[in-house]
Amino acid sequence: MCKPVIFDTNIADKKTHSAKEKLKDKILNLLSNRERITAKDNGSISAAVLIPIFLKRGEEHLLFTKRTETVETHKGQVSFPGGVREKTDINLEVTALREACEEIGILREDIETMGALDDFLTGTGYCIYPLIGFIPYPYDFKISMEEVDEILEVPISVLLDKRNYIEDKNYIYKGKPYDYCAFKYGNHNIWGTTGRIVRNFLTIFYGWNFND
Repeated sequence: MCKPVIFDTNIADKKTHSAKEKLKDKILNLLSNRERITAKDNGSISAAVLIPIFLKRGEEHLLFTKRTETVETHKGQVSFPGGVREKTDINLEVTALREACEEIGILREDIETMGALDDFLTGTGYCIYPLIGFIPYPYDFKISMEEVDEILEVPISVLLDKRNYIEDKNYIYKGKPYDYCAFKYGNHNIWGTTGRIVRNFLTIFYGWNFND
């Protein structure tokens, strides 16, 4: 008689948990060993985004949203959840978490915040505070139909593939030089300030350098 084989259904969950903890430790260590670049107050509008990171089938992903064509600005563009700081937000971390909840329905208590990347000034007069947060996956997202057309789950391996990246140091925006870069994901282009935030994220945590 064959001896029955008993599978441990928790093995995959244990591996995912271990991989998540290793990635969290890596991010926290790198953030703690570098000085965050903050922008001087030049009259820019304060805003914040959440950089949601999660593991899907053991692979590291970032979550983006594709904006609707009915929003006031950046219609149809791919971005991180985020928006302008409100008077009731005690700090920019609160702004990022509030906007993520409003746009994709993820609760604040379900987000493990890691810290922030460097501030980014936009060509449209905003100063962006990019907050990194681990989110659970799968998750019952509830998107705002007014703001979000769809959610994009992008493998970090795709973003690291330089065949999916372009940049133009001589790009002119509103008559001024602009550091243009874009990441390709399927039919989507992740560009503008979001593209620059992604590039900074990959450089800090994965040693990514397009010119290598």
